[in-house]
Amino acid sequence: MEFPIQMVPWTPGFEMVATKDGQVFLYDGEQLSSTPVLDIGDQVHNEGERGLLSIAVHPDDTNRVFLHYSANGGDTVVSEFTWENEALIDEQVLLTQGQPAGNHNGGMLQFGPEGVLYLGLGDGGGANDTFGNGQNPDTLLGSLVRIDVDGGSEPAVWQYGLRNPWRFWIDGDLVYIADVGQNAFEEVNVSDLAEGVNYGWPITEALHCFSPSSGCDTGGLTLPVIEVSHGDAGTCSITGGLVYRGSAIPEVDGHFFYSDYCGGYLRSFVYQDGEVVEETDWTDEVGVAGNVPSFGVDGSGELYVFTTDRILKLVPNRE
Repeated sequence: MEFPIQMVPWTPGFEMVATKDGQVFLYDGEQLSSTPVLDIGDQVHNEGERGLLSIAVHPDDTNRVFLHYSANGGDTVVSEFTWENEALIDEQVLLTQGQPAGNHNGGMLQFGPEGVLYLGLGDGGGANDTFGNGQNPDTLLGSLVRIDVDGGSEPAVWQYGLRNPWRFWIDGDLVYIADVGQNAFEEVNVSDLAEGVNYGWPITEALHCFSPSSGCDTGGLTLPVIEVSHGDAGTCSITGGLVYRGSAIPEVDGHFFYSDYCGGYLRSFVYQDGEVVEETDWTDEVGVAGNVPSFGVDGSGELYVFTTDRILKLVPNRE
């Protein structure tokens, strides 16, 4: 399979798997469907950090499926599709956002506990927050965007100060955001899923001043709970990640798992009472996966690691 990008639970016994080139397949726990149930490759700009970037299923109606993709002109698009006659049809565009550059287009879509859809968008690209969006709450760029798919209100900035939140994960009332760094550090932020949280970019890169390079004012900022320096086991671009809530490996219940596109390792931690505990590197047990752009989860809560050409499942070894 070429560049699988995400797996999400759909109906009992089936998941949906999206690929970066604009296709969606069904997965029955053993194999993918031979043909896609959706193919929008002709309207997806699949190059570099652009493409079909995420998929989400409505929590109360599995016939409603949402996609985030890069349109041929480069704009960010979030659309709803309807399941009918064994296929996804009838695209309804919910959001279009211009992108000034081809990188930092963000990626993740996920529904929160209240049934509202969230979207992670990067700062517009370039480098060093070229377009000044990181600390601008008046643009959707550089933010966690809230989309009320049932209430009809306009998409709105919910949290901001992000560089490129390629992958995040909502677990209960908490959101875990793996934000891709610039020159030196990657980071994982954990916060209540509350409005107005400012994660600091470009004032900070992870726990360090970025602009200015020293003496920055971090008052009012929510700083990351984990930082990973570039060069640590090949780290270059962090990949979150999800909180494990499956039953096959109860020993890691509550662990947030993450990797890196270059490093390919598997690491996790537990966020408990405002503190990071049980930091663990699992790479010796599971090996280096390769280039890891994403994770997936099935209907039982089991965890999958995606490389650019494989889908791997985390399973217990109890020998």
